[in-house]
Amino acid sequence: MIFILTIIFFTLGLIIGSFLNVVIYRMNTARSLGGRSACMSCQGVLAWFELIPVFSFLGLQGRCRNCKTKISIQYPLVELASGLVFAIMFYKLQGMFFASIPTFILFYTYYAAMFSILIVIVVYDLKHKIIPDILSFMFGALAFFSLFIFTANGVILHVPNMLQLLSGFLIALPFFLLWVFSGGRWMGLGDAKLALGLGWFLGLSIALSGIVIAFWVGSIIGIGLMFLKKGYGMKSEIPFAPYLAFGAFIAFVFQFNLFQIYF
Repeated sequence: MIFILTIIFFTLGLIIGSFLNVVIYRMNTARSLGGRSACMSCQGVLAWFELIPVFSFLGLQGRCRNCKTKISIQYPLVELASGLVFAIMFYKLQGMFFASIPTFILFYTYYAAMFSILIVIVVYDLKHKIIPDILSFMFGALAFFSLFIFTANGVILHVPNMLQLLSGFLIALPFFLLWVFSGGRWMGLGDAKLALGLGWFLGLSIALSGIVIAFWVGSIIGIGLMFLKKGYGMKSEIPFAPYLAFGAFIAFVFQFNLFQIYF
C-alpha cells in the first residue's frame, strides 16, 4: 500500500515538474504560462506523446521530433527531481495521511507548493545566477501566513509567538549583512530574500540547521570544482540558492535541529 501510494505521488511530482519547466523557461519572457508547448528551436507545436514526463525525452532520444535539435537535459532532471521530492514528502507525511486525509491534503498541498517554488528558484538561479523577486516574495508570503495556520499537531488558526514571527528576519540578517559589507561580492541580496522565507517556513532552529548543511555542501562542491574545473577559483560566481534549497529540504525531511532551539 505504501509503495503504491509513493509511486502515485512520484508520478504526480513528474507531472508538476513538467509544468515547472514551463514556468522556468517562460519566466521574464514575453510568453505567458498558457498556450501549447512548442520546440524552443523550430517552434513546432508538441504532440501529446511528446509531453509525457521523462519518457518522451527518452523516447525521442533527447532531440526534437521535427528539427532534431537537442532537448535540454533540464527537462527530465527537473521532472525527476520533482517526482522524488513529492514521493519523499508523502513518505514523511504518511502518518498524517492515514490519520486524517483532509489534514494531510492541506499540509501536503502547502509543502508541495513551497518546494515547487524552491525547485523553480534553484534552476532559474543556476541558469541566470539570479533569484526572481516574485518567487522570493511568493515563497516568503506563503511561509509567513502559514505561521497563523499550521502547527506541528495539525491545522488551527492561532497567533504565533514573537520568536516565530522574527525567525525569518533572524535567518535573513546574516545574509543581508554579508551582502552589505561585501558590496554584493560574497552574497547576493536575492539569497537574503530567500532566507527570509526559509526562516518562517522551517522555524529558527531547523532553518539554521538547513543553512549549516547548505554551507557544508557548498564548500565541499566548491573545493571540488576548484580542482576539477579549469578556470574556477575563489572569485568565481556561485549560485547559492541550490545549496539553500537542498539544505532546507534535508533539514525538513529529517527534522535536523542542530541548535536545539524549541518554541
